Amino acid sequence: MSRSLQAPERILKRLDWTVLRRLDGVLQGNYRSLFRGSGLDLAEIREYQPHDDVRHIDWNVTARQRTPYVRRYQEDREVTVWFLLDLSPSMDFGSGYVTKRAMLIDFVALLGRVFSRQGNRVGAIIYSAGIDHVIQPGTGTRHLLQIIDRLNRQPMPDNTPPTDLSALLVNALSIMKRRNVVFVVSDFISAPGWIKPLGMLTSRHETTAVRLVDPLETNLPDIGLLTMQDAETGEQVLVDTHDIGFRVRYASACEAQEAELVSALTRAGVDVLELSTEDDLFTSMMRFIQMRIGRPALQTAQPSAATPETVA
Repeated sequence: MSRSLQAPERILKRLDWTVLRRLDGVLQGNYRSLFRGSGLDLAEIREYQPHDDVRHIDWNVTARQRTPYVRRYQEDREVTVWFLLDLSPSMDFGSGYVTKRAMLIDFVALLGRVFSRQGNRVGAIIYSAGIDHVIQPGTGTRHLLQIIDRLNRQPMPDNTPPTDLSALLVNALSIMKRRNVVFVVSDFISAPGWIKPLGMLTSRHETTAVRLVDPLETNLPDIGLLTMQDAETGEQVLVDTHDIGFRVRYASACEAQEAELVSALTRAGVDVLELSTEDDLFTSMMRFIQMRIGRPALQTAQPSAATPETVA
């Protein structure tokens, strides 16, 4: 059974045992150190110091003064978290046991658990063929379970136009007025036009792009004749993976596409967390923590051979 079809309560229980408790052991529950608050009032503008986060540099003041200046904020206690979720057809792809949608659900459940258990509000905007559902921010485990249940039940759309992430991002910009913590969760297989709204979102909110990938999307094995289907359009083509020339061309095209996507995310100025369907979520979250706090990777104990909820 696919992980995406598990009951919401079972998903949370599994993640509590396999990921959250281990993260608590690393951070002692202090997840607030990874994020600024949602309600931010400007406290001061002062000269840059070596320990300051370069993302807080005020470039307008820096240009006028010809020396780096940073903005410091006074934060509210409450954090509002929005998940902008791409559930277009390509997200149901997975070359192994886990699909990209299953990884998306696990990520939302884990981060939603982290924030909601501290009294913070969590909301979601779901995109498939268009904006399908907006779940306004709420608190508590019951609200989080409703989000997970909605993601489980979200049907795969048929005969859809190409994914347009700009529609998701523009819609989010119109909904979110105050500064929030935002996670854009997608494989970023989309029609062009999403870079500018993602940059606008990043300038207004504390934004992380969570990119979901599958190893077969970039590394085609030598397994003979293979029918490949475009998850977005449904178009099928028969290819011969024994042909080394074809595999080389495929790898080259994937490399060019990867470079273009990395460049686009860099231009948008957004932090990026990559989640692979073959990755352990705890290990991926440790990379995310390292990225956020900017210090060497934390040493952690190896996972035990079994936990009460490792059965899918």
